[in-house]
Amino acid sequence: MLLTRYQELLLEAGCDEAGRGCLAGPVFAAAVILPANFKHKLLNDSKQMKPADRDLLRKVIEEKAICYAVASVDNEEIDRINILNASFKAMHLALEKLSQVPEHILVDGNRFTPYGNIPHTCIIQGDGLYASIAAASVLAKTYRDEYMQQLHVTYPHFGWDTNMGYGTKHHRDAIREFGDTPYHRKSFRLLPEQLELDF
Repeated sequence: MLLTRYQELLLEAGCDEAGRGCLAGPVFAAAVILPANFKHKLLNDSKQMKPADRDLLRKVIEEKAICYAVASVDNEEIDRINILNASFKAMHLALEKLSQVPEHILVDGNRFTPYGNIPHTCIIQGDGLYASIAAASVLAKTYRDEYMQQLHVTYPHFGWDTNMGYGTKHHRDAIREFGDTPYHRKSFRLLPEQLELDF
């Protein structure tokens, strides 16, 4: 069972992002403040959950959370400021949108840019340890997947309805055949370099 709190005294928000390693689309982040007694047997790191369970949990989290917010940073800004900074920016934007100001921030991962004067704690693989980070991972993932499925309607060749912009073989083969799109991250290596053969 996931831990509800890192500490007991301060109002705590969990933060996580989705889509950091993708070749296309924005990076999404969520911030969630859960009530102290929040528990759900399906809640886990969103990557470990079935899509149907993530969709179910999204509704539960949105209904039961004290407050939550989701934000994104698009591929053009990712190319300008790099993916790590874009991930932090998306988390900051989500925190800004919360209807209550947290007193402590729990962040999935090992690095974070401080948000104002609010203390934060980075937890490696925190989405599998703390409920608020897991809840943020579920929201970030489901909102991003939904966005990529909408883009898929316009760009069906790339399989974004299933690969969500990650660099699968199908996705890379489609880039080879059709070229990139306005949603691809130009600062990422979209295709592996071809080996030069000497004859």
